[in-house]
Amino acid sequence: MRFVRQGPPEVLTAWSGRLRPPAAGEVVVRLAAAGVNVVDLHQRSGAYRVPLPMVPGIEGSGTVVDIGPGVSGVAAGDRVAWFGVAASYASHCLVPADRLLPVPDEVGLVDAAAVLVQGMTAHLLAIDVVALNKSSTCLVLAASGGVGGLLCQLAARAGATVIAAVGNADKAHAARAAGAAHVVTYGNGTLAAEVRTLNGGVDVVYDGIGHDMAADALPCLRPRGSYVLYGAAGGRAVPLDPQTLRAAGSLFLTAPSLAHYDDTRAAVLRRAAAVFALVADGTLRVRVHASYPLEQAADAHRALESRATIGKILLVP
Repeated sequence: MRFVRQGPPEVLTAWSGRLRPPAAGEVVVRLAAAGVNVVDLHQRSGAYRVPLPMVPGIEGSGTVVDIGPGVSGVAAGDRVAWFGVAASYASHCLVPADRLLPVPDEVGLVDAAAVLVQGMTAHLLAIDVVALNKSSTCLVLAASGGVGGLLCQLAARAGATVIAAVGNADKAHAARAAGAAHVVTYGNGTLAAEVRTLNGGVDVVYDGIGHDMAADALPCLRPRGSYVLYGAAGGRAVPLDPQTLRAAGSLFLTAPSLAHYDDTRAAVLRRAAAVFALVADGTLRVRVHASYPLEQAADAHRALESRATIGKILLVP
């Protein structure tokens, strides 16, 4: 799938072409599934400037079928996943060998595509950005989304009290199933009052929505609490006056990126292995909202844009 101009989902069209042989350091992977992410929507819509034509998609999983010169440690038949590599909306993908992550036999390739980026992000947020423990209380915004649902599970596993914020009552069940002790709704102006009624405030707010959510969510924090902005599903975050953080209780604001925490190949491999191990032993439950055929990528984009999804959206050949 590709688009030759930016615009609504309809600009995504099927396209057939011959994949070139893998160059030095590359492999060809037969795709099992590609993840659909908010960044794909931004690239397609025109929110981001990108080279045209473009095959979207930054993550996927599959089986190695061909190997380029100079590649070692990878063999045909290996089960792999990757992220941060363009053009995964395809039946076969060219992937640099040093970006491949091995998928253990205990984890299905479809699950691997569904959990890799969002699972690593949730793991980063719960383990490294703020080390949650039994004395922690956290508020997870968009708790029924891909990262949010996994983050609720990992936070609960760490012993933290999890308050899940969802956009509507239909998503409350999913949040509770992910380990949330309490569920509240946002968008009605009562978020802080609801949270403070429950426990007087939280230590951490995890915000994957952006836009103007800080106005409602910052007051949920206790003094010296942390506001963790990790996504912008609702749009670019509104600029925040640093004096607001002081007035609200000497709060901390951070906008973490996997690339800055896992800045070596070894670190990426470690975190991916940790996430896959949690899936393999059943600790981390992968939730796929829907899998669409590649040629229905436009429908997949519409579903994600609707913000009615619960879990991950995938494309499969």
